[in-house]
Amino acid sequence: MKYVYSFGEGKAEGDSKRKDLLGGKGAGLAEMTSLGLPVPPGFTISTEACTVFSQTRKMPAELGPAVDEALARLEKNVGMRFGDPSAPLLVSVRSGARASMPGMMDTILNLGLNEKTCEGLAKRTNNPRFALDAYRRFIAMYSDVALGVKRDNFEHALDEARARVAKAKGIDGTRLNGEELRRKVTDADITEDELRNVVVAFKKIVKEKTGKDFPEDPKEQLWGAIGAVFESWNNHRAIVYRRMHDIPDSWGTACNVQAMVFGNMGDTSATGVAFTRDPSTGERLLYGEWLPNAQGEDVVAGIRTPLPILAANVKPGHTDSLEQKMPEAFKTLVSIGQKLEKHFRDMQDLEFTIQDGKLYMLQCRNAKRTGKAAVRVAVEMVKEGLIDKEEAVLRVDPASLDQLLHPTLDPTAPKTLLAKGLSASPGAAQGKIVFSADEAEKRANAGEAVILVRVETSPEDIHGMKAARGILTARGGMTSHAAVVARGMGKPCVAGCSALAVNYQEQTVIVTQYDEGGRPQGSVTLKRGDVITIDGGAGHVYQGAVPTVNASLTGEFSELMAWADEARKMKVRANADTPLDARTARGFGAEGIGLCRTEHMFFDEERIRAMREMILADDVAAREKALAKILPHQRQDFVEIFREMKGFPVTIRLLDPPLHEFLPTEKAHIEELAKLMNVSVARLEQRIKDLHEFNPMLGHRGCRLAITYPEIYAMQVRAILEAAAAVTAEGNSVTPEIMIPLAMTREELVRMRQIVDKVSAEVSAKGTPVSFAFGTMIELPRAAVRANELAEVAEFFSFGTNDLTQCTMGLSRDDAGKFLPAYVEGGILPKDPFVSIDIDGVGSLVKVAVERGRATKSNIKLGVCGEHGGDPESVKFFHGAGLDYVSCSPFRVTIARLAAAQAEVAAKKGRAGSTTA
Repeated sequence: MKYVYSFGEGKAEGDSKRKDLLGGKGAGLAEMTSLGLPVPPGFTISTEACTVFSQTRKMPAELGPAVDEALARLEKNVGMRFGDPSAPLLVSVRSGARASMPGMMDTILNLGLNEKTCEGLAKRTNNPRFALDAYRRFIAMYSDVALGVKRDNFEHALDEARARVAKAKGIDGTRLNGEELRRKVTDADITEDELRNVVVAFKKIVKEKTGKDFPEDPKEQLWGAIGAVFESWNNHRAIVYRRMHDIPDSWGTACNVQAMVFGNMGDTSATGVAFTRDPSTGERLLYGEWLPNAQGEDVVAGIRTPLPILAANVKPGHTDSLEQKMPEAFKTLVSIGQKLEKHFRDMQDLEFTIQDGKLYMLQCRNAKRTGKAAVRVAVEMVKEGLIDKEEAVLRVDPASLDQLLHPTLDPTAPKTLLAKGLSASPGAAQGKIVFSADEAEKRANAGEAVILVRVETSPEDIHGMKAARGILTARGGMTSHAAVVARGMGKPCVAGCSALAVNYQEQTVIVTQYDEGGRPQGSVTLKRGDVITIDGGAGHVYQGAVPTVNASLTGEFSELMAWADEARKMKVRANADTPLDARTARGFGAEGIGLCRTEHMFFDEERIRAMREMILADDVAAREKALAKILPHQRQDFVEIFREMKGFPVTIRLLDPPLHEFLPTEKAHIEELAKLMNVSVARLEQRIKDLHEFNPMLGHRGCRLAITYPEIYAMQVRAILEAAAAVTAEGNSVTPEIMIPLAMTREELVRMRQIVDKVSAEVSAKGTPVSFAFGTMIELPRAAVRANELAEVAEFFSFGTNDLTQCTMGLSRDDAGKFLPAYVEGGILPKDPFVSIDIDGVGSLVKVAVERGRATKSNIKLGVCGEHGGDPESVKFFHGAGLDYVSCSPFRVTIARLAAAQAEVAAKKGRAGSTTA
């Protein structure tokens, strides 16, 4: 089996179509090499080798000779040799899965350095300071990734050297916080002699932490790095990221070994990250950041706050953009970016290094982007002729549309500005300050809103970033880990806020206040639990909670959604219980209500009293008397909903929950209700006891209530039909659909239909006849497998996938959260089945019901009203199963519309969904 694929000198053994083997990074390097772009040569070890390693804990036997052969070819290409002090070849070793996972796995630069090759590199380049800088970086990076010695251990030694340099320059470090000291004394300011001391200190740290000397043999270093890259596929942060983005564990990562080019050789060298369009807004201009005399990790890790690439983005009076400092390299970058975007027909994320004025490409991939940017880029690329409308529909991740609905700060609200940073990811959020990812997760799970405040985030913080409402960092730029990950999550983020001095030990952050001239004017100390607000769109941090306003959807979004609506066949409805819900749903493009839950209308104070009277009644007459009090309220609710929906179908589920849910359980509340209802406490307690059920989810609920108390459903049907008649009389179109919950037999539906028809005849006799549809929810496995019988009576089925999942899988939605995460993390289940449909189990029952229902009644209408109707992967399944519509919460309607369009387009093109990496 072939495990190693070389690239260099304009030739490559792979291409961009082999992401499954080469990973995204390796495929991009191969493609850029074949395009004739300046790419340092190297080789890619395939994902298949990672799979073998993960399964056996050993490298494949064939891998060693293949790596030796590829290394020899690389040595020949560059005219240097691995481990040779006279002409030392140094390499980078970087991970690269087929799906982009920024910062989740590991990278090592400058591999091949030891005491002798460092001396050789210094002589060959005539630059001892550069060689020592590369060596100290390598020791820290390799120790962190391959030896398990955390980078923090080395940062302290480097800061001691920085402080000595500051003192020699006459800078009073005692008046500066840590971030300000790093701005005054950058890595590039650390002298050759100090770097020599740093290297010695770093090696001493390794010896103390591991009990062994730092490895000197380059071959040992290489295999340690390859093993570490493969190990990083299963580190905690990578696993969390895969769960968030539905990336299979079985994919594995490739490992890329590439000849080093150096951005830290002096003022004519640099490193940077660029996007061919703005990843936050989608604007068509080169966007990114760079650092002179630095290596790539400095930019993406947030260790130094980088500089803008474009001259238009620098502060007035400054000339520190790449465009101004290195105009020739800038022109080359612009040209390459345009060529790659045209070649891949998508926005690109580029990594580059400039060595002695020459630009080299280290990576290209389809760029991560916000939902707002994704929409704009897709629409504009259609207008530019790069893609067609259907491709544009496929380009936007439906779930990312949530980001367009995030709130922004109320412009009229009073605000107390604390600090300014970089607008790393749009949106506004408020919450309590926490300083660790673990605490963010713990507090969020307890229902608290939190803002994660860090000096800088690292991939280990991924779970806390997911849990937090927003992220604030003291270091880092627009392409730092915090910025990239926050944008991908749709979380607000302010990065590079150097006014912050974060103290993890004291659990405080001191915010230095500055005047307009940038002069310190005092400070504010905030502690854990204090509330702040961040505006990721402006890069501002505010004290306290600032009110927010909802976002509006216009422009390119409307255009893209119009294309999506043209493409899709499946309808999208909303679950809506009130007129406001209905209005909101229509605003998001809902084509009807797929689930109106009538029980939610009973909890108003006046109505709940009548409901409780009905429950306590001893006979039919007393129950009907109580129900008559509810009737006008229920009827008016339906009138207002029908008016809002303007003729679109409204599916109304008759009463579903068991009656005990409408009664109190606490002693004080029982006594209060007994007094209000003028009944004895003993009688009320006895009634509550009579209604108690050990498993109410499978108890006296749904249509079973109407078998024993048909007058309940009779009242609700009367309210529906009288409301429909009233709205019809106003000249409006009305399409009511009466839905029976929890049916499992044909006979239940026959009896429910008798109740409905009897009331319908009575309503019609008083005025305008009202047409309606009669149907049932499919929530029980028996209903699914006997759907052919139910279809004899029902005119539509609506799959209640929440209860169908509970009944099919034997899971309680309320209790499964205690153990389901272990099932997902352990690979027993691919996803939480209450979030995304269990295709093999629940999905099979849906398919059976569809097939058998249509065998009886070919024109039966089929839909889904569980929250799965707003999950893109579930929508794709429902489309394939042949459903006519999905229904979801109003704020997920746009997601479902786009997902339904993608399912239609993908089926037509024989593809598998959205294509943006």
